[in-house]
Amino acid sequence: MPPKTKEKGRKAGAQKKKKNSRADVEAEAKHRLMVLEKELLLDHLALRRDEARRAKASEELLKQRLQVLEAELKEARSEEKAMYAEMSRQRQAIQQELETRSKHLEEEVRGLQEQLEMCQKEAKAAREEAEQALRERDQTLTQLRARLADVEAKYEEIFHVSTSLQSPAALVPSTPLSPHPTASVMIDNPGGKEKCPQGNTAVA
Repeated sequence: MPPKTKEKGRKAGAQKKKKNSRADVEAEAKHRLMVLEKELLLDHLALRRDEARRAKASEELLKQRLQVLEAELKEARSEEKAMYAEMSRQRQAIQQELETRSKHLEEEVRGLQEQLEMCQKEAKAAREEAEQALRERDQTLTQLRARLADVEAKYEEIFHVSTSLQSPAALVPSTPLSPHPTASVMIDNPGGKEKCPQGNTAVA
C-alpha cells in the first residue's frame, strides 16, 4: 500500500473515531441531562406531593375548626334564642302584671272617687240638715222667747190687777160694781180665761 493511501486511511480513521467520540459525549450528555431532568421532575413531584399532603392536612384542620365554630355558633344562636324567648316571656309577664295592677288601681281610684262623692253628698245632706235644724231651733227659740215675753207681760198685768184688788180703795168701791158682794174678775192668760176672786192672787 502506498504511503499516501495509508496516511489517508489513518486520517479517515481518526476523524471517524473523533466523530464517534463526539457522538458518545453528546449521547452521554443527553442521557445525563435526561437523568437530571427526571430527577428534577421526581423532586418536583415529591415537593408537590408534600405540598398537597400539607394542604390536605391544613384543609382537614380547617374543616375541623369550621365544624367547631359552626357548633359554637349554633349553640350561641340557640342560647340567644332561648335568652330572647325568656326575656320576651318576662316582658309579657311584667306587662300583664302592670296592666293588671293598672286596672286594679283604676278600679280602686274609681271606688275611692265614688266613696268621696257619696261622702260629699252625705256631708252636704248632713250640713243642710244641721242648718235646717239650727234654723228650726232658732225659730223655736224665737217663738219661745216671744211666748215667754207674752207670758211675762200677762203675768205683770195679772200682778198689777191683783195688787190693785188687794188695796183698801179697791176693797171699798164708791159705787157697787155688781149685785153680789163678791165679784169675780175675768183674767186672760196663755191657758185661757180663769176667774180670780177678790182678795186672792191667781197666777197661771
